[in-house]
Amino acid sequence: MASEHVQALRAPGVRSLSVDAWHYARPAAFDRPSTVIAFDFCERVIIGCLFGSFAYRIASHFAITADLSTLLIIVSEALPIAFIIGRRPSATLSRQPTDWLVGIAATIAPLMITPNATGSIAPQTVWFTIMIAGMYIQIAAKVILGRSFGIIAANRGVRTLGPYRFVRHPMYAGYTLTHAGFLLTMPSLLNLAVYSLALALQIARILREERVLTQDAAYRQYAARVRYRLLPGVF
Repeated sequence: MASEHVQALRAPGVRSLSVDAWHYARPAAFDRPSTVIAFDFCERVIIGCLFGSFAYRIASHFAITADLSTLLIIVSEALPIAFIIGRRPSATLSRQPTDWLVGIAATIAPLMITPNATGSIAPQTVWFTIMIAGMYIQIAAKVILGRSFGIIAANRGVRTLGPYRFVRHPMYAGYTLTHAGFLLTMPSLLNLAVYSLALALQIARILREERVLTQDAAYRQYAARVRYRLLPGVF
C-alpha cells in the first residue's frame, strides 16, 4: 500500500533524474517551487485520505477485538500520516501520470479484499506468524524511511539500514508477506485475484521507481550490494 524512495545527489542545473524523455522535454514551469509544492501537496492529500481512512476502519475493529495483529496494522498505516507532516517537498517527485496511476492503484488494490467465513486453509500459528512477520518488516522499513515516505516515485534519501540490508524494497516485501498471511486465513478466488493484482502493481511500481532511482550514483552502489528488490533469490 505505500512507496520507498532515495534522494539523488543532483548536480547544479540538472532539472530531472527521470530517464523518460518527457521529463527532459517538460516545460521549465514544472520545476518551479510552486509546482513542486502543488504536486507534493496532492500526494500528501492522497496519502492522508487513503491511509487515514484505512487506519480508522482498522482502529474501529481493534476496539472490538484488541488483538496484536490489528494493533500492528494500525501502527503501520498511521506512520505514513505522521511522517508526511514534517516532510519537505521534493523536486524529484515524478510528474508522470502513469507513475501516479500505478502508485495510487498499488496502494488501493489490497484494500479491495473481502472477508469470508470459509475458514483458513492453514493452522493459525502459520498464518499468524506470516502476518506478524510481514507487518514487522513493513513497520521497520517505514521507520527507517521516516520523512522520506511517499507513494509516488521520487528521490528522498538513500536508506541502507535495517531491512534495507536484505532487499531494496523491504516495505513492499513486508506487505506481500502480510497479504499472503491474510490470504491463508481468508481464502477465496476473489481475494487471490485482488492480491495477485496488488503484487503485479507493486512490481510495476518498483520498476518505475528504479528508473528514477538508478540515475543516482549512490543508489547504484547500493543496488550493487543488495541485489534483489523484493524477494531474495527471486526478484
